[in-house]
Amino acid sequence: MKKITAFLLSALLLFTFTACGSMAGGYDLEKINDGLVEANSKFAFEIFRELNREDNHSSVFISPFSITAALTMTYNGAETTTKEAMEKALGFDSLDRGEVNESFQNLLNYLERIDKKIELNIANSIWIREGIGIKEDFLANNERVFQAEIDYLDFSKEASVDAINGWIADATRKKIEKMLEGPIDPSTILFLINAVYFKGQWSEQFDPKLTFDGVFKAYNGEEQTVKMMSRNGKVEYTEGEDYKAVRLPYGSGKVSMYCILPEEGLDILEFLNTLNVEKWNEIRESVREVDDVRLQIPRFKLEYGIKELNDSLIALGMGEAFGPLADFSGMREGLYIDKVLHKAVIEVNEEGSEAAAVTVVVTTESAAIEPVAFVADRPFVFVIADDTTGTILFMGKLLSVEQ
Repeated sequence: MKKITAFLLSALLLFTFTACGSMAGGYDLEKINDGLVEANSKFAFEIFRELNREDNHSSVFISPFSITAALTMTYNGAETTTKEAMEKALGFDSLDRGEVNESFQNLLNYLERIDKKIELNIANSIWIREGIGIKEDFLANNERVFQAEIDYLDFSKEASVDAINGWIADATRKKIEKMLEGPIDPSTILFLINAVYFKGQWSEQFDPKLTFDGVFKAYNGEEQTVKMMSRNGKVEYTEGEDYKAVRLPYGSGKVSMYCILPEEGLDILEFLNTLNVEKWNEIRESVREVDDVRLQIPRFKLEYGIKELNDSLIALGMGEAFGPLADFSGMREGLYIDKVLHKAVIEVNEEGSEAAAVTVVVTTESAAIEPVAFVADRPFVFVIADDTTGTILFMGKLLSVEQ
């Protein structure tokens, strides 16, 4: 088994608890394969880059972890060349399915216990058309590894859509209440869903009395009047050839938001083309506490989606899974992915951050010396990440501010 390295990229969490066992029990950090962490990190930047190409003049916010979790549940039913295509897109080439599942099982258990001072809820479910047979091994594996809830519904009834949307609303604390519209297509066989909810207070909160009306230079050239949060003092800070970055911890300091500000005059789209795992690791590993930092970040809300991820996933090599040649015989013969839907929302204020994301996989039948300053008054990138495993839960770019 491989030890986790701090090399990679990704999402949230910790909690020093040495236990092994099933999902209902504990976790073993040494059983989280560093190859899986690396794969999740690489996929996070790749899917974000693809979505940025599609929405290059709009703000983007996603949960790479949610997308990976939903697709990995689906991957458990893939076979032959479809399995190989999903492994390539998700970065699982060097892992066997047993290693992927064991690592995810321990990672999810770990994340659930990360920090008593933050709220992190990760929920998975599989919704099956009533009367359709899905292989028991596939269902049992996802129940064991992902603690997935299994439900059979009559998809012809409007109440089925309400039930699925209700589950999503509960799992995201009503931050996302509606992902599906009825009626459900008669060819739809099952929905595989992941939901992630996060709420954390800054380890050092911003004083609302210091929040002021500032100017944010939006990507389209507009100067927006925004509520700019402000504080001076010690901040974990770093800078590179073409960026400045700060780390803002939540709770006990095991989960953080990283704000990454491209250098003045550098187009954020050009910067994003260079933002990869290597640069992310450089940022994470080089942040150091610096005295007398002038820190200013806008209060903002951001909602992205409902976004169909088909084109982005096809561009990453998963095309076979979306057509009649797909082999999901590990679930049932004759299935393919019809669409992958994703939605994410976040609110950042003086107290902390609240974020939620949902991914739905729909399957169907074939047929300097001066005091440093970090003033985020122009478009920037932000990542919420676990500083122990490097799992990325959320990442985004802010081009304009909604308050």
